Amino acid sequence: SVAERYALSDEYIEKIFIFSPLHDIGKIAIPDRVLLKPGKLDAAEEALMRTHPARGREIIDNMLAHFDMGTMQGSDILRNIALFHHESVDGSGYPDGRAGEDIPIEARIVAVADIFDALTSRRPYKPAWSNDDAFELLRKLAGKKLDAHCVNALIENRALIDEIQKQFQENVVG
Repeated sequence: SVAERYALSDEYIEKIFIFSPLHDIGKIAIPDRVLLKPGKLDAAEEALMRTHPARGREIIDNMLAHFDMGTMQGSDILRNIALFHHESVDGSGYPDGRAGEDIPIEARIVAVADIFDALTSRRPYKPAWSNDDAFELLRKLAGKKLDAHCVNALIENRALIDEIQKQFQENVVG
């Protein structure tokens, strides 16, 4: 498992779980005309969208400083998730072009979850993909854009993912 491979404690895993929903907090600094655009972004819009990880880290840093929480246990995990969740293991990501192990594990985990969620969710510009189609693409991205161990961990938990999605459909949509 990823937890064993990287010696992640239960507390560390819990922090990733708690903080991961804030990975895109920097998008509040992106204008709606870009954020909600139904079609493909042009070069200027794409450049603006690529600022959201750094903006997210700034927002988090300001929030931690404002509430005198800069030394809060796990704040580094929160900061890393916001800043590095668009880095790619092959170095082609942003904002810093980090590669492999230079990307904090919490960001590599969130990157896989984020892409899976984006693929399997309906968006204004695309229908939701099936889990099978999403897993197929994740397998292709494993070792290139995404950490292969994190991708495998997600795919190996297919039954749990299916159950979570079923419960979500029943509770939110149904």
